[in-house]
Amino acid sequence: MSVVANRRRHAPSAFGDDLRRFWNLTVTLAVTDFKLRYFGSVLGYFWSLARPLLFFGVVYVVFTQVLDVGADMPHYPVYLLTSIILWTFFTETTSGCVQCLMTREGLLRKMRFPRLVIPLSVALTALFNLGTNLVAVVVFAIASGVEIRATWLEMLPIVALLATFATGIGMLLSVLYVRFRDIQPIWEVVQQILFYGSPILYTAGQYKQFEHALVTVNPIAALLTQMGHAFVDENAPTVVAATGGGVRFLVPVAIIAAVFALGLWFFTREAPRIAENL
Repeated sequence: MSVVANRRRHAPSAFGDDLRRFWNLTVTLAVTDFKLRYFGSVLGYFWSLARPLLFFGVVYVVFTQVLDVGADMPHYPVYLLTSIILWTFFTETTSGCVQCLMTREGLLRKMRFPRLVIPLSVALTALFNLGTNLVAVVVFAIASGVEIRATWLEMLPIVALLATFATGIGMLLSVLYVRFRDIQPIWEVVQQILFYGSPILYTAGQYKQFEHALVTVNPIAALLTQMGHAFVDENAPTVVAATGGGVRFLVPVAIIAAVFALGLWFFTREAPRIAENL
């Protein structure tokens, strides 16, 4: 029994034995990945803006010049760009987590270290990119005539909640992919559904009769709705108004917390067996 207990005690786990070491490893891995991504690149971090900016440019031209969408929306370009940047962070985190354990297979098999470091470093790297991209968004917003208001500070909890949601999904996807390789194509389809089911190209109000239900059950829709009010237009509806008032605005927050808790629990349970299942 003592041998078995000793093996369990020294088996790889999600957090390891030292939380300070866990955090240092997470930050070190994230910073290293962030630097390597742009190592030797002449334009540096501007490449991280290329994809969302190109997508923004195409969508903006099509929706405003061809479909005449957004004409009655104050600062629609700012809302569109900010939504795309936040969505890019979400997809970068979740998609990056799908194969992150497989990518680090050699490291997982050879070293005993906290397994949760890997998906969290993916999320932290994406957060670094988001931070640099939001600087460009702020400059664009000011140049577009958006008034600087104290409500801009609400972007901090909005990003924090979005990061929590994306990380929870990422933890789930990373360990599910170890057992089921079909997770990647399935998640790609789910991402498309989430994209068109979220107020990215349109505001939540343009979903008409589905607005209350959409914002209530879709955390991304709730966060983007509040972003539109706090960052872009103070006259835009808040998440409280969009969910129909009362305490229903807490439903998307509860969903975010539940997804993160589920992801953490499932990852912690699977952590000791990740290497042998790869």
